[in-house]
Amino acid sequence: MPSNNPRAAGATTGLSLPQGVALCVGAVLGTGVISMPALAAEVAGPASLVAWLALIVLSAPLAWTFAALGARHPDGGGVSTYVRLAFGPRLGAAVGWCFFFAVPLGAPAAAAFAGGYVADVIGGGRTTVLLTFLAIVGAVFAMNWFGLRVTGRVQLVLTGVLAVLLVVTVVAALPHARWDNLTPFAPFGWSGVGSAAAVLVWGFAGWEAVSSLAGSYRHPRRDVPRATAIAVVVVGGLYLAVAVTSVLVLGPALGSSSAPLADLLASGFGGPVRVITAVVAVLLTIGAVNAYLAGASQLGAALARDGALPVRLAGTPRRSLLVVFLSSLVYAVLPIDLHTALLLVTGCFTLVYVIGTAAALRLLPRGRLRIVAATGLVSVLGLLWLNGPPALLSLVIVAASLAYQTWRSRRPAQTWRSRRPAQTWRSRRSAQTWRSRRSAKSARPSSISAGSVAPNPNTKPACLVGESE
Repeated sequence: MPSNNPRAAGATTGLSLPQGVALCVGAVLGTGVISMPALAAEVAGPASLVAWLALIVLSAPLAWTFAALGARHPDGGGVSTYVRLAFGPRLGAAVGWCFFFAVPLGAPAAAAFAGGYVADVIGGGRTTVLLTFLAIVGAVFAMNWFGLRVTGRVQLVLTGVLAVLLVVTVVAALPHARWDNLTPFAPFGWSGVGSAAAVLVWGFAGWEAVSSLAGSYRHPRRDVPRATAIAVVVVGGLYLAVAVTSVLVLGPALGSSSAPLADLLASGFGGPVRVITAVVAVLLTIGAVNAYLAGASQLGAALARDGALPVRLAGTPRRSLLVVFLSSLVYAVLPIDLHTALLLVTGCFTLVYVIGTAAALRLLPRGRLRIVAATGLVSVLGLLWLNGPPALLSLVIVAASLAYQTWRSRRPAQTWRSRRPAQTWRSRRSAQTWRSRRSAKSARPSSISAGSVAPNPNTKPACLVGESE
């Protein structure tokens, strides 16, 4: 006989520990790793390995903080929910703004990674990268506009493909490692390590999804911390293995490589691996960009519904999608190099982590958990400082969000009667009918949890898809 006990039902239908680990790894393991080793080595040389190691170590308190929040406050709203609980709805909405306005910058950057691999095969340089971006973003825009979705299972499969690609690359290339490629170790000075760390935040964004998934576990308080710890080890191990192999095998050529994984595989296998790697890079990027645009379209509509964005701008998912798509096209043709674009995006992510860990200091109980949250807060504050001037964009976005919400709250509401003083009996009756229909429509239950300023706005929405659509 089926049990009527919801707790017992959750114990049989929720996420198990292995499933939770897979989703947590998928939350963080992004396509940026296909180009991150080269971008870090470009500004720090072999010393970029120190930046990789530092980000892995700093990920532990950050991931543990969000895991603790998720275990104690299971909610699909993610970071915005915790910020709203700690500091109020306006700052919670500002977190949504950071995610929403980071996507138009992030999509061209993500597509540029795949474009580098395509250009590595067919040539064409910047033109090929731009055409690859247009093809990927255009295809994803059309998919979302006409309602075609990439299911959660497909997203997890793509993450699995990436993990396998990384392991195969390391195994194939490591026999060609040369220790003398470690010298000079810091050709650009130790300040380059900080610059590399600021860029590498892109590859480590996504730990906040741990808290969003917490309500789906069978045993949240027991399994969320375990899954998070295992995910930190798995992701950190994969990233560090790829970074070390890239530096030892490619040496000084790594910093100028547009397709470092293809170069590593070619050193181990030769043959047509560059073509295969380019195809895989494009497929992985389509999955990532789809997650960005799909998540942003829903996020923008939710923010507009809650009064945090203009309804005319983002009142429906399609309007939000169109805004993000057109903004991406504008950013793609602006004279912004890839390194700066990444810093602009990671600055937004880092500020969200600053606000999120500050919220944790208010919401978590005193003792060890607050110490961990404080450690995470100090770490992300340091990363925000290392981000440099590009971090100002995130501060401008938050300020604009707060200013808009303040202006909207003080704006006198104009009623239909005040705009139309002279009314006939027929016009009054039409207005009453219109109001009654609108009231009935607004009474329908929303698909988004009440009080939430956004439907789970994460830095990597791909990880939200634990269930198939």
